[in-house]
Amino acid sequence: MAKKSKKASEPTGIAAIIAWFRTLLGAIVVVMLINGAIVASFVVPTASMERTVMTGDFLFVNKFIYGPTTPQVVPFINMPLPFYKFPGYRKPKLSDVIVFIYPGNRDEIEPSVFNYYLKRCCGTPGDEIQLKDKQLFVNGTKIPLAPNGVYIPELPDHPANFPFGNDFSRDNYGPLRIPKAGDVIKINPENLRVWDVLIKREGHEVVSNGSEIQIDGKVATSYTVKRNYYFGMGDNRDNSEDSRSWGFIPEDNIIGSPMFVYWSWDTNLPLISEFFTKLTTIRWSRIATIIR
Repeated sequence: MAKKSKKASEPTGIAAIIAWFRTLLGAIVVVMLINGAIVASFVVPTASMERTVMTGDFLFVNKFIYGPTTPQVVPFINMPLPFYKFPGYRKPKLSDVIVFIYPGNRDEIEPSVFNYYLKRCCGTPGDEIQLKDKQLFVNGTKIPLAPNGVYIPELPDHPANFPFGNDFSRDNYGPLRIPKAGDVIKINPENLRVWDVLIKREGHEVVSNGSEIQIDGKVATSYTVKRNYYFGMGDNRDNSEDSRSWGFIPEDNIIGSPMFVYWSWDTNLPLISEFFTKLTTIRWSRIATIIR
């Protein structure tokens, strides 16, 4: 009996297309699992952390440190997914560089676009933070600027956006206590705008008629915080949209800490039409830089 040729045994037509899609789907699932549980790649999009990291740095992020997660986003189309976060081997600490899912603008219950941000942890749950002439104090202790951090002493100050109704500025901010799980917050119609978004982000319905507040249909004069929160700022302190602008970072949103730079070049140049010019922008000195 003649042996079947290898070519004859290969799938053809619709069968070949189905086999190709199965292979592609399997590869995407593997990438999503690795990306969620162990290590991920992150491209620095802005100058808010320069000179610690540079715009166009490609970083490997340790996602195991604060707790691996199920996949958070569908690759290529950037569609967010509900995810579960497993316990990590430690919590974020003061001065850690953290990568997190952007929680949204100050008044947004959910962000309009799914993005990862990179900032330095400048306050942990229960801490009281304050900036005095750009200098950070946490629980009354002066916290030095990161070794590669920078600010411009003579740059004019301007108002901070968060929290609502405050008279803080970006250089003279606080004092402000960062909420932690179990904190009991007194709420009333006058201060509700400050806490409304946080309560709604924790899954509750909030209604006020101007004289009383209802949470999930029940009259409330206080609220018990369910999650831990953090405060992040950029090392490029005067060129950073951070917690001073949009607010607290929920602990579950913090997905890892950057380890080192594995590639760095000008991401503003198009890859195809400016390929050779783009090659000249490679920052060889940045590659293998450890992020601290």
